[in-house]
Amino acid sequence: MSKENKRVSWDAYFMEITKVIAKRSTCIKRNVGAVIVRDKRILSTGYNGAPKGLAHCETIGCIRKSMNIPSGQRHELCRGLHAEQNAIIQAAWHGVKIEGATLYCTHQPCVICVKMMINAGIVRVVFEGSYPDDLASNMLIESGLEICKFNEQEPQK
Repeated sequence: MSKENKRVSWDAYFMEITKVIAKRSTCIKRNVGAVIVRDKRILSTGYNGAPKGLAHCETIGCIRKSMNIPSGQRHELCRGLHAEQNAIIQAAWHGVKIEGATLYCTHQPCVICVKMMINAGIVRVVFEGSYPDDLASNMLIESGLEICKFNEQEPQK
């Protein structure tokens, strides 16, 4: 096998998939994708956007933007669900057990998503981009979840 054809690590593989999933996002501020994986198998995916059947922010505008709400604050003032929330909901909708799984996400989860991940039995979270939510960071540490800030420069496996 040539150097150009080295296989990427599993984390790199699943993180790349989150970026493709994020392309379905209808949020006008941030496109986020998530994938839940156990035993190297995709269990569920999600991207951020309005609940099914409701108008998307890309169509009607962003409440948060019009109110000048800073990122990471007042999560309740948003029409959309986060990618992590949608991935957890999709698993539940289809009866897929996600206990013991890893959640990959394009961005660090917010506090609401962290609480959902903890109660859903997620054991590891891998994310790339940052998100300004100190409470989420503290709860991730306190929860005992394995936290991995993804680095594209990691060694190949």
